[in-house]
Amino acid sequence: MNQYNPQRVYTPAELVDQLIDLSFAEDIGDGDHTTLCCIPADAMGSSHLLIKEEGILAGVEMAKEVFRRFDPELQVEVYIQDGAHVRPGDIAMLVSGRVQSLLQTERLMLNIMQRMSGIATTTQRYVQRLEGTHTRVLDTRKTTPGMRIMEKEAVRIGGGVNHRIGLFDMILLKDNHVDFAGGIENAITRCHEYLRARGKDLKIEIEVRNEDELRRVLAIGGVDRIMLDNFSVERTRAAVELIAGRYETESSGGITFDTIRDYALCGVDYVSVGALTHSVKGLDMSFKATNK
Repeated sequence: MNQYNPQRVYTPAELVDQLIDLSFAEDIGDGDHTTLCCIPADAMGSSHLLIKEEGILAGVEMAKEVFRRFDPELQVEVYIQDGAHVRPGDIAMLVSGRVQSLLQTERLMLNIMQRMSGIATTTQRYVQRLEGTHTRVLDTRKTTPGMRIMEKEAVRIGGGVNHRIGLFDMILLKDNHVDFAGGIENAITRCHEYLRARGKDLKIEIEVRNEDELRRVLAIGGVDRIMLDNFSVERTRAAVELIAGRYETESSGGITFDTIRDYALCGVDYVSVGALTHSVKGLDMSFKATNK
């Protein structure tokens, strides 16, 4: 029996709060002794967020929540909002209050903003690569454990589209589901039986690995989107023609920045890109003391 017992779906705000609490717990422990030993409790000051690399800013709202949860008396002045194009030397925000609080929130805030900004920057590159087509860039579940809500928000800020948040908000029948279920027909039929029995209304997507599986899906129907997994560009074009607009289409598997436009020109509705979140480089920035 699995040890995880699902009780309810947590809201994005609840998940963010839990992540912030856990992050402070692992970082501060029983106290930031470096700060506590040399900074008086009543010392006041300011720090600004300095951008050191060109890109798309993301995570401002998350940063404000980090400051609020640690010390509600910190004052945050935002100069540049999420989604803005930033360059080295830009000052994104100024935070004023207890110096001890500024020092103890610095690393968590930077970890979040650097990663989110890196994701947003990478996402916008892919979005721009698809200009002139109707294809949208999708994220995946290949995210940092615990940070999925933040990372998917960064994809959205960068102009991408969020796929399902988790296993609970969409049906995605992948190859292993199909194989374990005994085939495409069984998988789709059982899916509808399950949804009817539980009174759930979830979109259904199914992954196909070849033209034969695609024809089987088209014959049985009952889905909202078909994922073309590891299809070549030529096979993708033929598959889109075969589907003929009856269902949404998604290309996935091995698609790179260099090849994504070729897939888009085949007419697919979406291309999912795990690289948006699983191996992205953070945007360089720092949190520096200032005299205001």
